[in-house]
Amino acid sequence: MTSAPTPMVAVHRVAASGPDDVSGLTRLVDSGALDPAGIVAILGKTEGNGCVNDFSRGFATQSLGLFLRDHVGAEAAAEVCLVMSGGTEGALSPHWIVFERKSAGQLSSSGSALAPSLAMGSAITPPLPPEHLGRLAQVGMVAQGVRDAMGRARINDPSAVHFVQIKCPLLTSARVAEAEARGHATTTRDTLKSMGLSRGASALGVAVALGELPLDVISETAIGTDMGLWSGRASTSSGIEIMGHEILVLGMSPDWTGPLAIDHAVMADAADVEPVRAALDRLGLGQPGQLDAAARGRVRTVLAKAEASRTGTVRGLRHTMLDDSDISATRHARAFVAGVLAGATGMTDLFVSGGAEHQGPDGGGPVAIIVERA
Repeated sequence: MTSAPTPMVAVHRVAASGPDDVSGLTRLVDSGALDPAGIVAILGKTEGNGCVNDFSRGFATQSLGLFLRDHVGAEAAAEVCLVMSGGTEGALSPHWIVFERKSAGQLSSSGSALAPSLAMGSAITPPLPPEHLGRLAQVGMVAQGVRDAMGRARINDPSAVHFVQIKCPLLTSARVAEAEARGHATTTRDTLKSMGLSRGASALGVAVALGELPLDVISETAIGTDMGLWSGRASTSSGIEIMGHEILVLGMSPDWTGPLAIDHAVMADAADVEPVRAALDRLGLGQPGQLDAAARGRVRTVLAKAEASRTGTVRGLRHTMLDDSDISATRHARAFVAGVLAGATGMTDLFVSGGAEHQGPDGGGPVAIIVERA
């Protein structure tokens, strides 16, 4: 009886000229560099506003869904996690990040058969009833989804998980009305506020699943308010295009092989680049100043969260992100953190997601880096 081939992960970072531009993915498929049957998840940075009415996310999801259905059929396409994060403020560049599962036999001649290596697992939860958004029921649903994804990633030790990317739902006026028609009240009728509550509850679900927090220390009133409760490995993004949760777990496992590795850092505030430099050093890319071209060539992706601190200050100095009634604070924070990370890496195609409720300390956030080992 033959054993199953050892899995490995390939990560493709592909530029996009718009939410409907899948030409870069098509070129990868046509060249043989990407097998669409192996795609587990696609993350995307789209150039919308990142708020409730950011339909660039849904447009991108539709475009990617059509691409997948054309290549693998509707049933297999529905199993792929599509996590779209709107907002490319500043110099952030719109792009896709494709996570592909391969077997060790597909290693290129330049690839390295190493273990432990980057591992991944995904899960898609059932739809969340609107009245459960921002409540302990959502925390529990996400925690179970993360555990399921860890199982698929063959990661038994929660400490081996370095990043959990989640797409979660938000409330609309219609969803609030639907819940109320059934006799249920939602946590809020403010659709923008619902985004933060959903992100926060999802992040706390990650913290529970990874053993960062016990469930019994989380009360429903703490969700979205007690920022002393947080996960150092959660990244959650809410959107109008779904009502369930799409979950991607990334970590290291001896059951996987290949040249890729992942590590993470937690920024204490929006200017805190040193933990990121330390993670790069652990991954073999430590060097003074900005990464040079050779080092940048080994970086497969950088994933980060950004948040305007509720104190109204960064390192004791006042910021105005929370006082701008024209532009959401999440948009300011994305641009600022993207600039900090671009200064360290020399890259602008960074996956920086705004809104870091319960994701890292107030004003800071988790960062994960995936690299090809030398």
